[in-house]
Amino acid sequence: MQYIDTHTHLYLPEFDTDRDEVVSRAVSNGIVKMLLPNIDIYSVDQMLDAVNRYAGICYPMTGLHPTSVKTDYLLQLDKLEQLFDKQKFIAIGEIGIDLFWDKSFLAEQIISFRRQIAFAIENGLPVVIHSRDAFPEVFTVLAEFKGKELRGVFHAFTGTLEDAEMAINMGFKLGIGGIVTFKNSGLDRVVCKTDPENLILETDSPYLAPVPYRGKRNESSYVGIINRKLADIFGIKEEEMASIVYSNSVSLFNL
Repeated sequence: MQYIDTHTHLYLPEFDTDRDEVVSRAVSNGIVKMLLPNIDIYSVDQMLDAVNRYAGICYPMTGLHPTSVKTDYLLQLDKLEQLFDKQKFIAIGEIGIDLFWDKSFLAEQIISFRRQIAFAIENGLPVVIHSRDAFPEVFTVLAEFKGKELRGVFHAFTGTLEDAEMAINMGFKLGIGGIVTFKNSGLDRVVCKTDPENLILETDSPYLAPVPYRGKRNESSYVGIINRKLADIFGIKEEEMASIVYSNSVSLFNL
């Protein structure tokens, strides 16, 4: 079986002591590609270092994470867009709205989200959306771009069935990670009412490790655990589930 981890922060300090070993374990467990979302202008160099070190395995995105939207967000967006002259990116992400930690920059988050969506459409790239306590706000912005050939994924999806249906109807995939293995998350009851054709796998490592590693550092080699859980939810073989989500990822990110 082949897997793609569509969302891993491999470049973060949590992997500084054993990054080579983490990548080696991932490859040994069937992960053939690892997609790296950006956080802000200060994380770009580390991300691109990982992409260059693991060429052919790691692929970069560019974007300004909503929790990094502060007073300098316009300057950061300018600098991130300028990177397109020097580097090829597979997506704009992760971008979106986060009202869990801080609501004081909501207006700026919306402006940033809107601008990055427009930039993605202009460059023919998918978007990787971070939405935390903000599904209504995110959907409102996305509705502004109806009919503009926008595509992407709701990363680390944890919404309701109604949220899932709305995202799918807008042409988005749902990024499913370790949360689906948590006993009381309820995500399994939402996922089972969707179609596997609308799902892709991710870890969000080093965060949100699946059971039995919950609470520990997450890594890409655990993608198979998530695939196994989804196969169980849909009552199909692991190989079939892996093939479906692999194809979904290749198509979405034009890999």
